Amino acid sequence: MGNLWTEFYKFQTWLQVEIAACEAQAELGYIPADAVVEIKAKANFEPKRILEIEAEVRHDVIAFLTNVNEYVGEAGRYIHLGLTSSDVLDTALALQLVASLDVISQRLADLIEAIRQKAREHKNTVMIGRSHGIHAEPITFGFKLAGWLAEVLRHQERLKTLRETIAVGKISGAVGTYANIEPRVEAIACEKLGLKPDTASTQVISRDRHADYVQQLALLAASIERFAVEIRNLQKTDVLEVEEFFAKGQKGSSAMPHKRNPIRSERLTGMARLVRSHAGATLENVALWHERDISHSSVERVVLPDACILTHFMLVEITELVTNLLVYPENMARNLNCYGGVVFSQRVLLTLIDKGLNREEAYAIVQQSAHAAWNQPEGNFHDLISQDPRVTAKLSPAEIEKCFDPQHHLQHLDEVYKRLDI
Repeated sequence: MGNLWTEFYKFQTWLQVEIAACEAQAELGYIPADAVVEIKAKANFEPKRILEIEAEVRHDVIAFLTNVNEYVGEAGRYIHLGLTSSDVLDTALALQLVASLDVISQRLADLIEAIRQKAREHKNTVMIGRSHGIHAEPITFGFKLAGWLAEVLRHQERLKTLRETIAVGKISGAVGTYANIEPRVEAIACEKLGLKPDTASTQVISRDRHADYVQQLALLAASIERFAVEIRNLQKTDVLEVEEFFAKGQKGSSAMPHKRNPIRSERLTGMARLVRSHAGATLENVALWHERDISHSSVERVVLPDACILTHFMLVEITELVTNLLVYPENMARNLNCYGGVVFSQRVLLTLIDKGLNREEAYAIVQQSAHAAWNQPEGNFHDLISQDPRVTAKLSPAEIEKCFDPQHHLQHLDEVYKRLDI
């Protein structure tokens, strides 16, 4: 990914666009075919030399063309014929963004498989589900991961659509009117580059496309952050249901030798903030003056490479994190059963209603025992319910035990697993 955003790669894409435009013009008979052969054979550039020229002329594309023509010679007069700088800049940028998106999409595919594999391993690993951070009802760790998997699969579909949105070129001259170059040149050149001509450009490709690109990366980063925050919460000492892999020789604190900190998850949380901030900057780039200005350019030189590189790194990190995640089913079982299975209160409630009690009366009975057990060192909801004469008058011991069977809560999860090939 880093290679795709080097100065060398950028200039390489500029040269690709210039040569494709020359080839298109030659096919239409506007420039000699042998000149194109010579251009392709001789064309080259030296980034250091381009920067030297730019320091004098204060124009990056002119500096680039000057350097290329130092290699090409006489045939260089056919390079950039009828084009404006943005034809090269925006079309080449599309090539960079498509190449970056392809790398990101591959890393996303790796993440999808890592989550699916971990979900398969733990589809029956029972744990407590939480709402508001408070114990709710039983789920499985595989079911939690199924939610992650469904989310990243949606991202996969979004990135496919995004590739179509961003794979757009523009070779239509100043202000986009094709005054000095034919639309056929644009069509042929874009096809050679694997792009489609923009439907209606100004002097630049409209920046809603680029804003969409970074917003989609920000949305993907937000999902990665959600997974990272979940891992951080589950790794708390008083929860400790999962834990980031801790390598031999790794140290968690300069002061406290016992520490095993969720540093990768925390790093991912911070990076997501950066990618989101870049999305805001690209939204502000949409409103340019008239047919163009260059207020977007300085922003994009920072945010586009940074957003792509950050997102790629985040995908690599979260994939390794999920693959090597330490899962502690014993701790999950311990947490599930604290306070004597108080999380099975709804099953007791519904069973009492089935036996003829009205909802308000049943709720009051169950809540009394639940709150008596809650946050008490020896609190035991199961025992309190089993000893309540209002409950035992309606339910047999076997019926009470059935209320505390976590399998009831898991009986339909296979439907979800089938949808996701888990």
